[in-house]
Amino acid sequence: MKGSETMRILHTSDWHLGRSLESINRIEEQREFVDQLCHIAQEEKVDLVLIAGDVYDSYNPSAAAEELFYYALNRLSAGSSRAVAVIAGNHDSPERLCASNPLASKNGIILLGYPSSQAMVNKGSGDKIRVMDSGPGWLELGISSCAHSAVIITLPYPSEARLEQVLSMDTQEDKLQKAYSDKVGSIIARLSGKYREDTVNLAVSHIFVNGGKESESERTLQVGGAMTVEPAVLPAQAHFTALGHLHRPQRVKAAPCPAYYSGSPIAYSFSEADYAKALYIIDAVPGRPADIREVYMNCGKPLKRWVAINGMEEALRWGEEGRDSHAWIDLEVHTDRVITMEEQRILRKLNPGILNIRPVIKRQDCPRLVLENRETRKIDQLFRDYYMYKTKSEISEELMSTFLDILNNSEETQNQEAGGDGYET
Repeated sequence: MKGSETMRILHTSDWHLGRSLESINRIEEQREFVDQLCHIAQEEKVDLVLIAGDVYDSYNPSAAAEELFYYALNRLSAGSSRAVAVIAGNHDSPERLCASNPLASKNGIILLGYPSSQAMVNKGSGDKIRVMDSGPGWLELGISSCAHSAVIITLPYPSEARLEQVLSMDTQEDKLQKAYSDKVGSIIARLSGKYREDTVNLAVSHIFVNGGKESESERTLQVGGAMTVEPAVLPAQAHFTALGHLHRPQRVKAAPCPAYYSGSPIAYSFSEADYAKALYIIDAVPGRPADIREVYMNCGKPLKRWVAINGMEEALRWGEEGRDSHAWIDLEVHTDRVITMEEQRILRKLNPGILNIRPVIKRQDCPRLVLENRETRKIDQLFRDYYMYKTKSEISEELMSTFLDILNNSEETQNQEAGGDGYET
């Protein structure tokens, strides 16, 4: 096989295409990421792209999210001259992710949904990307631009259901965690037997490795806990292990091989405010340690947290100064009075990126809810007063309208269930 001695690999994950922020559609920010990713792959002359799961944000992604994914695959494959391997994460439907396999496999794109998934072998001598051999959970990949092939362990999100196995009948979390880690470790140990001294040895998985730093945006019921893998089970012979699941770029320090989370490409919750976003470029040659570089991303709007210790007047001044004018903002206002709707309106006009305004009451002398006979007051006024009592700010008309819509729908449902037509006679 002719080509460069060095194989250059790009590691990315957790795109979460279709995800919103406080009801804000971010597909254009995600498109900006894809464009930047493809530019980096081209400029760096990458031979292989590893995408370590959570391509989509849900099992049923929007048409726009799917279109963007296919657009990314087409550009990344560079006319079938660059290999792309994608595994499913816990947010992905394995079947949906792999639905385009008949077309993808002909273009050097490998889509794998389950831990036992097997890439289709393609040894055609005229192809620039060739799956030379494969089995459940592994493949050997030949790339015409590289002198050596790569053996890749592939472990898409290994839940009990996707492993099709009950790992333990014990209900204690520590024993469940050990059983899970042991199972994943046994799979990796068995597949590691496919590694050779004359190949670039890689692994790609979507798992939570013990010691990883989490953020609020992972929002899964099983980020850690019983679904945790010990670092020691990762393949010691691997040049690099590409991980997905956690949204902060980081190295797994206790792993026996270079193992990294690339993190999400853009910030998906305000817990990630001021996080640096990155991907990794890996240069690997058989028989030598890999050279690993972190490449920082600057796509998507940054997320910022404002804390106005000196009250609403301070927040309004920041708005007038144009502070963080191209960011999404979570605002906390320390105040001893009610924040009026007019103040909120002015602030959001000054900076439309302000998504949340949360008052923190310094003294308990704000207007209090006055108890009186509810029969003398309308439901909308009661709700306005209750909202003011709980949040110390006036309710927006949009939220008030939503409340009334829900209330009306609920009343209509009750009338229908009672056999009425929703009207008084």
